[in-house]
Amino acid sequence: MFIPVDDARDERLSQFRRNERGLANRVDKRDDGGAGLFLAEGDLVVARALDAGCLPMVGLADAERVPPVAQRLVDAGVDVYVGGEEVRRLVTRLGAPQSIVALFHRPARTSAQDLVARCERLVIVEGVDNPANVGAIVRNAAAFGWDGLLLDYTSADPLARRALRVAMGTAFTLPHARTLRLIDELRESSGRTLYALTPDPSALDIRTITPSERRGIVIGSERAGLSAEILAIATPVRIPMAPGVDSLNAAAAAAVACYALA
Repeated sequence: MFIPVDDARDERLSQFRRNERGLANRVDKRDDGGAGLFLAEGDLVVARALDAGCLPMVGLADAERVPPVAQRLVDAGVDVYVGGEEVRRLVTRLGAPQSIVALFHRPARTSAQDLVARCERLVIVEGVDNPANVGAIVRNAAAFGWDGLLLDYTSADPLARRALRVAMGTAFTLPHARTLRLIDELRESSGRTLYALTPDPSALDIRTITPSERRGIVIGSERAGLSAEILAIATPVRIPMAPGVDSLNAAAAAAVACYALA
């Protein structure tokens, strides 16, 4: 049901103030069966979470203009608190609060082994710890029709608050998996050509590549790049840059590569 609130200190709203660790701790994020919570911000992301079958827990919406998706939460049997802009701003700590936010139970996900086995075109991420970059990579991969995303455990969580906001909910339709043994998963992925993005001038120009049918793009940290272990089993490729510019950031590079090698 809809429940009016007019005080940001209302204890019932404390659940919306949880930080990332409060939503899902390290153990939760390693659980392929689904553990912990995630926060969806905005009517589009909430709607896409519902469309994907994610189980809602509670919502907080704009009392003056309740978005239609709020009724879907109520119909699913959860409470939706409704309050004014100032209440929602203080609770969510967003300067411009979204018309709705909702807490969901984290869904089960496929294992890394299953994802690698079934995906022809795979985006692979190593050491990308910025949630906004991971969210953009998810959105890029989904936009250009890639089959899945494989991340190591030093990379940011695709269901983190900022990642979901940047990805606009595409994380619910792009299968993803996380692994503690990324290099082993890639070594065991027989018949897949790996294209490792690097600013190394000796790498192949991405414009000259005719990709193999079963392929993967590997994207690394903007600071350290990809590990030597991954570079040793991959084909290094570069995106040509104008003089004086060495590289794009991880998210922009992923967009170019997902398009060029699609």
